[in-house]
Amino acid sequence: MFKNVMESIEVIAMMTISDKRMEILKPLAEFIQKKADAGERINLNFICTHNSRRSHLSQIWAQVMAEHFGIKNVFCYSGGTEATAMFPKVAETLEWQGLQIQKLSETENPVYAVKYAENAHPVICFSKKYDDAFNPVSGFAAIITCSNADAGCPFIAGAEKRIPVPFEDPKSSDGTHEMDRTYFNRSLEIAAEMHYVMSRIK
Repeated sequence: MFKNVMESIEVIAMMTISDKRMEILKPLAEFIQKKADAGERINLNFICTHNSRRSHLSQIWAQVMAEHFGIKNVFCYSGGTEATAMFPKVAETLEWQGLQIQKLSETENPVYAVKYAENAHPVICFSKKYDDAFNPVSGFAAIITCSNADAGCPFIAGAEKRIPVPFEDPKSSDGTHEMDRTYFNRSLEIAAEMHYVMSRIK
């Protein structure tokens, strides 16, 4: 992994996860463990309403932490109940935390390649509906990262398991002097919880 990513992980590893959040995260760890024990592909689709902030941060950090802990066959995706665009501050925040971001298209909904290691396949990020053809169609865990998506998606076709893991939306800080700090901290929070989940896998 890139040196700066490893330095971020060292900070993340010292963060505390509350008992309440551990309980929320337990079904996700159990899903991953079950698939790992069976030697099956582990497909994780992180879903939030607009697929613009929390779902992308979760997708990226889950992939990074799976690599960090040497968990094989983990493939992370994201989607929304509608497609918008990955919010630029997400990419900027991840760059601050050591990841390399390459913008592959200059459109209203850009495609980003996010690299965390020189020889690892980049995480491909762009806003899409959760059932977009880019995402798996069956056998995946649908991890709901916002309460709006949880309420708006009563049924997700093809999902083997539905797991609510809500995070507070950093969008509330947009345009304020707290914006950089809020996105940075939310990214760290999500990273810490993905670190915890992957650390539980035997």
